Amino acid sequence: MAARSKPRWRRRKDARPAEIVAAALEAFAARGFAATRLDDVAKRAGISKGTLYLYFRNKEDLFKAVVREALLPNLARAEARLSAEKGETATHLREALHGLVTVVATTRLGAIPKLVIAEAGNFPDLAKFYVEEVVNRGLGMFAKVLARGAARGEFRAVDPALAAPVLAAPILLIALWKNVLEPHTPRTIDAQRFFDVYADVLFNGLLAKMPGPRRTRVSGIRNA
Repeated sequence: MAARSKPRWRRRKDARPAEIVAAALEAFAARGFAATRLDDVAKRAGISKGTLYLYFRNKEDLFKAVVREALLPNLARAEARLSAEKGETATHLREALHGLVTVVATTRLGAIPKLVIAEAGNFPDLAKFYVEEVVNRGLGMFAKVLARGAARGEFRAVDPALAAPVLAAPILLIALWKNVLEPHTPRTIDAQRFFDVYADVLFNGLLAKMPGPRRTRVSGIRNA
């Protein structure tokens, strides 16, 4: 006898936290943290405000869930790419950076840095949470891969702690451009072209120079 499927209401109950988080991301991206009401999130998720409280105590907890469940998995994927032992460090770094640029430039997740910057003064605990969960983790990831590339002789020796924010800065820039400035100017920045230039400048400044006619090539980028 075939196993009976879960009742529809139970399947929906199991899915509710993810649906609420997705609705909260949309609301935060559209209205900011302070202006978003839990009623707005509940309406977007198709539930009552009382049901929302079954899963999240307040708006701060909901924001933290958005960061942990929607944003951090992308950072985890970048970390996984950079931890690969086989292959050139530059190739893994390029893939990780491409993934991060694509996410912040083409999805609602790019609104989160804007939200944190805008609300940091009024909600310092949320800013501190974001720094600890996202910024410090990302900078640590970049510093580690820079140090590893230098140790293997693939990258020039740079101070990993100082260079890590340099790697992160263009990712923040494209996120802010897409979510703050671009709606108010006719100029648009194509995410893929932006990344190509970013990678060109980065790797041609970072890759170790090879002696003689040999040149290092990373996914179409040649070290001059």
